[in-house]
Amino acid sequence: MNEETNKNEEIHTKEGVPVDETLPTGGESSIIGESKADGGEPAGKESEITSDSKKGKKKKPKKKAKKKAKKKGRVSVSTIILVTIMLAGAGIFLYPSISDWWNSMHATQAIAGYVSAVEDMSQEEKEAAFEKARAYNESLPNGVNFNLSDEEYAEYESILDITGTGIMGYVQIKSIGVNLPIYHGVDEGILQIAVGHIPGSSFPVGGERTHSVMSGHRGLPSAKLFSDLDKLGEGDTFTITVLDQTVTYMVDQIRIVLPEETDELGIVEGEDYCTLTTCTPYGINSHRILMRGHRIDNLDGIALPAEAVQIPTYIVIPAVGIPILFIVLAVMLIYYRRRGPKRSTQEMLDELRKQR
Repeated sequence: MNEETNKNEEIHTKEGVPVDETLPTGGESSIIGESKADGGEPAGKESEITSDSKKGKKKKPKKKAKKKAKKKGRVSVSTIILVTIMLAGAGIFLYPSISDWWNSMHATQAIAGYVSAVEDMSQEEKEAAFEKARAYNESLPNGVNFNLSDEEYAEYESILDITGTGIMGYVQIKSIGVNLPIYHGVDEGILQIAVGHIPGSSFPVGGERTHSVMSGHRGLPSAKLFSDLDKLGEGDTFTITVLDQTVTYMVDQIRIVLPEETDELGIVEGEDYCTLTTCTPYGINSHRILMRGHRIDNLDGIALPAEAVQIPTYIVIPAVGIPILFIVLAVMLIYYRRRGPKRSTQEMLDELRKQR
């Protein structure tokens, strides 16, 4: 019996015993055993699938992290719009100052070119030009005559135009910082950048029975021109330079009139006048300021035409400081947008572990 029992045990061991007789049911081992006995996939492969699925789950956060990093690295549309608005605001704020400086620079260059052309003239040529201007002044009637025929206007334009650009001289008002070329005529193109001489008035070369009249715009966003003319008072002076001769006028009368009221601009026998005119009130321009001066002896320290424009401090500070401020703000905004929220040490360690 014992031998037979031992043989039966050996047979059972070799041929395999049904799982339900040798292993407890309901456990994980039974499921694995059944899969082996039925010829299914080995348990090792199942564990590999499980681990692969776990790995797959771990890989997904990496993709999300990369997407988040890309999003953080991009500049948002709102940032671009904000920076654009800031730069546009700075440009609008700075435009009047920069434009006025630009216009002043070109005005000074025009004057310097005129002075250079005068220096190239001989004394005989200068005297001939002055004589022609004086003869024209003597031919003008007393009072006001601003309505010229085409022939009269053509003759007018040919006098004192030594450069061919229409410049006949320049006006300087030291107290309000005016240094502008004077052109023949009062076309809008001239008044946008300089001072215009009114045709039919005397050429500004001085002499008895002369009254030259010059007009300049006020309140332009692109140029200062005669914007501060109303700051002059009786006793203030201004100078007119034609060719190489400078005449000085002292303000003795200030009138505010309607545009059609021109009696104050007439030529007066025995008088040497020069009137500067511009629009008023500021921004409304319904009337005209007539700033009349009578000729006096030249004063010491008369301003000479500069070869370069000195930029005032009130232009330099906003023109340089405000753009720098906006650039710094824009760079800081973009930097912090890209940087994103600061991560803690624990978050950094967790990310390093995930990458392993």
